Amino acid sequence: MLEGPEKVTLFLGNYGSGKTEVAVNYALHLAAGRPAGCVALADLDLVNPYFRSREPRDLLEAAGVRVILPGREYHNADLPILVPEVRASLTASTAHVILDVGGDDAGARVLGALTDVLPAGSYQALMVLNGSRPFTGDVAGIERMRRDIERAGRIRFTGFVSNTHLMGETTVETILSGHRLALAAAEATGLLLEFVCAPAELVAEVAAQVREPVLPIVRYLAPAWMMQTGGQNSLGKELFRL
Repeated sequence: MLEGPEKVTLFLGNYGSGKTEVAVNYALHLAAGRPAGCVALADLDLVNPYFRSREPRDLLEAAGVRVILPGREYHNADLPILVPEVRASLTASTAHVILDVGGDDAGARVLGALTDVLPAGSYQALMVLNGSRPFTGDVAGIERMRRDIERAGRIRFTGFVSNTHLMGETTVETILSGHRLALAAAEATGLLLEFVCAPAELVAEVAAQVREPVLPIVRYLAPAWMMQTGGQNSLGKELFRL
């Protein structure tokens, strides 16, 4: 089961961990089969203007996900805007609210403005791990990153998400190697490994070799030079053209 009892899920991690892609796919997964508005996704990435959950806004809204972000006139603006609807969604909404938070400790600082509406026990804060990225390729690096993000965001992680990948070069062994690293980090920290991510075409093979739930990942946010033409993978192509 990918959904916990908490009504708020935070995705955090270092740059390049894939947390925004995970947040988008997680929102779509939760929204499937539910009435519109039962899932909300807030873009709290106020640092990185290139890989943000606001890019597939139309796709999310068509799937019934309420997307909380600045108005469309600010869609392509590199502005640190924290809309008041985020606070309202955390205090009054009955939806499952997903927060896509910026990378590293710098991105997590935005949570300092929300600590009063994020009391301990009301949320799950998941650290997205990509063992292929610098600084989180071993347990010591993961622990340093975890402490830095917790300190900056004034939150406490409740678990990990294993999202080790090499973009289009990802294999089952790539994912399983990251899974072993995530298990070691979970054992060292006492946190839970909540789920594993895998490209949709590899989910069955990965699921047969791990105990945790597997979230299928479809890439919606890759920049233009990594995009294929046509189909879902062309989403956002014009935005990233050089």
